[in-house]
Amino acid sequence: MIKLFALDVDGTLTDGGVYMDGKGGEFKRFDIQDGYGIRKLIDRDIKVFFISGRYSPATQQRAEDLRVTGCVNGTKDKLSELKTLAENYHIEREEVAFAGDDIPDIECIEWAGLGIAVANAVSQVVMIADWKTESTGGHGAIRECAEKIIQINGDRSE
Repeated sequence: MIKLFALDVDGTLTDGGVYMDGKGGEFKRFDIQDGYGIRKLIDRDIKVFFISGRYSPATQQRAEDLRVTGCVNGTKDKLSELKTLAENYHIEREEVAFAGDDIPDIECIEWAGLGIAVANAVSQVVMIADWKTESTGGHGAIRECAEKIIQINGDRSE
């Protein structure tokens, strides 16, 4: 049973594009269906965390909009953050799922009970992941993850 789902943001929850206006502002595109999947997990008492290596106000805003359990927004050590979250909630690593797309996500994907690569992940991530989505980051991959976790947990409703 998965009790905690953590995910990278850029390239996983988004398509990896960052739009900059030349004045310090940035924009990111988030998929509404991914957001619905995240809410389905939260409604089933699954802890959901964003763990991003790059600080972004847009990431924080999306986390707040979705009312995720927490957002680690800009960290140099994703694995340490993931382990601390699991420990704080008394969740075993087998009960953790992590989704990512690039080299900084590898340690978390390897450590988690369910390591997920999104379809656009680099080959090194795909090779070590337990499962790979059909959709790319920012285009339904996290919705697929949510559905997979719900299926693993035995909830076949909806």
